[in-house]
Amino acid sequence: MWLETWEMEKEDQRKLYLAISEAASGNGQEDQSYRYLLKALRTTQDGDDASSEEAKTLSIRALTSAFNDPVLYNFSDLTNLDSVQALRKSDATWFELLEIFSTETLDDYADFQESNSDFVSSHNLNEAILERKMRLLTLTSLAASASSTRQLPYGQIAKALRVPSEDVEMWVIDVIRAGLVEGKLSQSSQQFLIHRATYRVFGENQWREVASRLDLWKDSLTNVLRVIREQKESFVRDKEQELREAEQAASGKGYRPGRNMRNAAPAAVEVE
Repeated sequence: MWLETWEMEKEDQRKLYLAISEAASGNGQEDQSYRYLLKALRTTQDGDDASSEEAKTLSIRALTSAFNDPVLYNFSDLTNLDSVQALRKSDATWFELLEIFSTETLDDYADFQESNSDFVSSHNLNEAILERKMRLLTLTSLAASASSTRQLPYGQIAKALRVPSEDVEMWVIDVIRAGLVEGKLSQSSQQFLIHRATYRVFGENQWREVASRLDLWKDSLTNVLRVIREQKESFVRDKEQELREAEQAASGKGYRPGRNMRNAAPAAVEVE
C-alpha cells in the first residue's frame, strides 16, 4: 500500500483516514465514511494505544455510525477490535448494546431500553433505525435456529418481533431484501419456508450443525452414486443382451442345417 511505501507513522495514517472519513460523510457517502473510520480505528490497536482516550473516542464514534447505518447488520469488524473490547470496562453500556446487536434479540433490546431509557436519545442514535434493525436481526436468528424444520409459523414470528400477525409478511419480505434470509411465504399454511439463513455469530454450535449437514450430504451423495452405478450396470447388461439377440437373429437369415443333419453320413446314390 502507498502509505507503507511512504512509511507514514500510525498517527499520520490515522489523521489521513479521519480526514477522508469526514469528507465522505460530508458528501453523503456514509458507507465510505464508516470504512475509513474503521481504518483509522485500526491504527490504535497496538499495545496501550487500544486503551487510550483517543481509541475510546473513535470506538464510540464507530459504534454510533454502525448502529445508525440502516443496512449494516454485521458487527464483527467492531467486536474483533481491542479498543472496542476495552469498552467492557470503560463504557460498559456501549459494549452491552453492541453485544445485543451482535447476538441477542428484540426482547433483549427492549430490556436494555427499559434499563437505559435515555441512552439512545442522548447519544445521537436513531431509535427508529435501531428498532427496525433489531427486528430484522431477531428474525434472522429465528430462521437460523429453525434449520432442522426449515419453517417458521407466522405466530412465532409475530411474537418474537412484537408485531401484529398481519405485518409478518412485510417483515419477512424486508429480511429477504436485506439479504439476511432466503425463503418464501406460504400463505395457505401461514408459514415462512426457509432456504438459507445468515448466522449472526459462528461458534461451536454452528460448526456442529455444519458437520451434521455435511454428513447428510455425504449420505445423499453415496445413495446417488449407488443408484447411478446400479443403473449403469443395468444398462450394460441390457446392451449385451441386445447384442446377443442381434447376432442370433443375423445368423438365422441363411439356411444352416441342424446339428444332426450336419453329422449324418452322405446318402447313397444309385446309378443305372
